[in-house]
Amino acid sequence: MMKAGFLRDAAIAIVTLAILVAIPFIFTKPSLRDFLIYVMAYGLLAMSLNLLVGLTGLVSFGHAAFFVSGAYMFGLLMQSGKVSIPVAILITVLGTAVLALVIGAICVRLKEIYFSFITLAFQMFIHSIILTWVSLTGGDQGLRGGIPRPPFLGIDLSNSVSLYIFCAVVFVICILVMRQVWQSPFGYTLRLIRDNPNRANYLGVDIIRMKLGIFILAGAMASVAGILLSLFVSGAYPEFGFWTTSGEAIFMIMLGSSQLFIGPIIGAILLRLLEHFVSIYTEHHGLVLGIVILAIVLGLRRGVADFVMDFIESRKAAKTPAPETDQKTFAKERIA
Repeated sequence: MMKAGFLRDAAIAIVTLAILVAIPFIFTKPSLRDFLIYVMAYGLLAMSLNLLVGLTGLVSFGHAAFFVSGAYMFGLLMQSGKVSIPVAILITVLGTAVLALVIGAICVRLKEIYFSFITLAFQMFIHSIILTWVSLTGGDQGLRGGIPRPPFLGIDLSNSVSLYIFCAVVFVICILVMRQVWQSPFGYTLRLIRDNPNRANYLGVDIIRMKLGIFILAGAMASVAGILLSLFVSGAYPEFGFWTTSGEAIFMIMLGSSQLFIGPIIGAILLRLLEHFVSIYTEHHGLVLGIVILAIVLGLRRGVADFVMDFIESRKAAKTPAPETDQKTFAKERIA
């Protein structure tokens, strides 16, 4: 059963990747490629956060700490000129996973609001280090000099189309990995912890270890999102680790869905489209965007993807004919 599910997910991933790869050849405008890379990076950030929020019930206000760590760690490794891009990515993901292990070992022992705010405190701590360690990070100016993109395995990421395809491949692979976690026994154990921690504890589940495991995975995936964005903008900036970045990821989950697997990606697309069109028509885009998001969230009382899925299910239920009455029972009712 699990093998069949993996094959189905892998087939969907291959089709999705084929569509994404075909886009720059069908629509040649660079602006569309740029928009999609931006959505991939932030969508991956939101998806990784939803491993905590939607799957485990841990609301982290400081998830962007791993996003900015990934961007800076990768950028510094590439500026050193001593490693290739694949090696830098591997070192960055492993390094961020170690950082998530240290932070998570403290945070996952706390409950609800305490967990949320201690993660925010760690994010603010990392953000302040980036701002004050000017000799290493460039301070509020970010990493200066750009991020080198030396060719590897015949792939030249200095070419915009090659960069887009590379980001699409990495994005789809990460989504497939998270999908397998979402559908695995590990994922269902996390749902049990989310819904009924007392029962999980009674069944012998090591709740702390399970939470720590998903915290590390979520942090590692967020670092990949930071890598993609740093490659795209050829730099790393302290804004990547500001508290508003974590807030945006939470907004994406709220706009899309926390329970539908691809909900955060839908939310990322919606939020970026709203930001784009609102900024065209008004200078007060922050105010207007906030009002629109509040209207959607409070009006629908759930994510847009949840609303659409519920609407489709209700339409299907309405079209399904009621079971036919047994003929004998119907005849007896007519005689009576």
